Order: sequence, then C-alpha cells, then structure tokens
Amino acid sequence: MSLHGTGSDADPGRNLLAGPPPTLLPDEPGPREALERGDAPAVVAAEFPAASAPWAELADNAFAAGNVIESYAYARVGYHRGLDALRRNGWKGHGPVPWAHAPNRGFLRSLHALGRAAAAIGESDEAQRCATFLRDSDPAAAAELG
Repeated sequence: MSLHGTGSDADPGRNLLAGPPPTLLPDEPGPREALERGDAPAVVAAEFPAASAPWAELADNAFAAGNVIESYAYARVGYHRGLDALRRNGWKGHGPVPWAHAPNRGFLRSLHALGRAAAAIGESDEAQRCATFLRDSDPAAAAELG
C-alpha cells in the first residue's frame, strides 16, 4: 500500500500521513503598505475589502475601546475574507496556516479576534471553536496572540 498521492495534484514524494502542506497566502502589498504607513484601518478596509489584515486591525481597535459587538463584526468579516483567500490558495478546510508567513497573519488575527469577542459576549461554543481552529492552524499563532 502506497502512502504517496497518486492524483494529478499530488506530490509523489509527499508522505500523506504527514498531513496537508501548509497554506501560504500571497502578499497583498496594497493593504500591507497602507497599514504600515499608518493609514486608518477603516480607509484600508474600504479600499481593500477582501484583505483580512485591516479587518483584524479594526477588530483589535474596537475591542481595546470596549466596543465588543463592533469587534465581533469586524473580526467576522476578516475571518470570512481570510477563509475565501485560503480556499483560493489551495486550503481544503484543514491543515497548517503558519503564523511565521506574514501574509497569513491577517486571517489568524481575525480568527483570534473573533474568538475573543465571542467569549466576551458569552458565545462560548464559538469562542472554543475559534481557539481550537487557531491552535490547529498554528500553535505559534495561538501562543503569540494569547
């Protein structure tokens, strides 16, 4: 019995017991550069609505200001935009999404922010699901984000 893939998408040298390869999102220079130069996250999100990073920033800012419902909403948008990007880049619903790869951080931050806001409003099942998803994506992300 072979442990290697046989389909056209499979890497014939990859051990399938090792799990799926990590998903590495492409760099998005527009939103990244805008956030780095200090543009307002709401302006960046409006200009680049498919990018997770500005939504994660909005979620963090809202949570820090005590606006938990707004944080939840921003995080949910960033999370879903991130899921869309992951799927476009080969993610099949599971597998590593490394924190060390900077373009993945918008999604991972949104996922963390969603779980944090869900916990704050008493949505414990969603908070637990997000925490598990974050750890499964990359334990380093969970450790870094708290």
